[in-house]
Amino acid sequence: MTSSIIKRVLRVSMCVTVFGLSALSAGAQTQDAGVKGKTFAYITPGLDLPFWRHIAKGVETGIGKAGGTVLTLDSRNDASAQLKNAQDAISKGVAGIVLSPTDSSTAPSVLALAKRAHVPVVIADIGTNGGDYASFISSDNEKGAYETGKKVAEVLKAKGWASGGYGMITVSLARKNGQLRSAGFRQAMKEAGVQELGLNQLQRYTSEESFKYTQDMITAHPGMRCLFVQVDVATLGSAKAIQAARKGDDLVLAGFDGVEDYIPMLNDGRLIAFGMQQPNLMGEKAAAALVDAVNGKTPAKSIVVPVIVITKDNLQENMAVVKQTVSF
Repeated sequence: MTSSIIKRVLRVSMCVTVFGLSALSAGAQTQDAGVKGKTFAYITPGLDLPFWRHIAKGVETGIGKAGGTVLTLDSRNDASAQLKNAQDAISKGVAGIVLSPTDSSTAPSVLALAKRAHVPVVIADIGTNGGDYASFISSDNEKGAYETGKKVAEVLKAKGWASGGYGMITVSLARKNGQLRSAGFRQAMKEAGVQELGLNQLQRYTSEESFKYTQDMITAHPGMRCLFVQVDVATLGSAKAIQAARKGDDLVLAGFDGVEDYIPMLNDGRLIAFGMQQPNLMGEKAAAALVDAVNGKTPAKSIVVPVIVITKDNLQENMAVVKQTVSF
């Protein structure tokens, strides 16, 4: 091989090597030096509900992009389990915590524990009655429920059912999100002149629990024309109860959150509308805020994610957003 050929080969080899190192460097820049290799915790009320699993996925995605890993801890809707989860996470040396509390009154004890250990906390949904935290990621619960109520009111008016009254099966009213959803839907119904007939608060957040509540409400108020259920799995239970009571043609159902089962229910009329939260997006925003906090930055104290009201008429045009942020 001549010397000129050897020089050309060496130049090409050097270019390939430099390009390869540049590509590796660019890939590394997608991770965060202050986060890479660190472990974080996501403490959730209950992985039995799809909503919390979606938030967990969003947190894992966001932290993973920054180079960290996530330990997901299930509190099983129990405040003492939640506190133990926080203690365990801190003892394992987590760099930060995303907390979705069992209710707003139980969050301050976790926040106090984390503060003493100098572990930053971002709250994802539900909210807190007090304590120090880096950021609060929430859905626009009141506006979302209000807009859902407006859609329902249109249907009731069109059917001539506005005088029939409505009921609600709510998130525990010890949770800020339950208070806001109830207030928003109630305001829409008040503006439409529809009377509130009854309210039951979920405690176990199961289909069976809402089935029983719906049965009881239909028995107590046989002329009721609308039921608003604030949790996805509970909405499925209420739909079954309405069908079992043969009230499908006399009573409209509205929901909140979002699960894949809602799609056929919208199409066949078992569900008239629902306020779709964006839990994957909420989880990713919580992760981003926590990464900022760990790096000594100050994330926004409140980050509000819009609720998209879905009906049969606008379902298809919103499916791209649904797939991206809810992961059906």
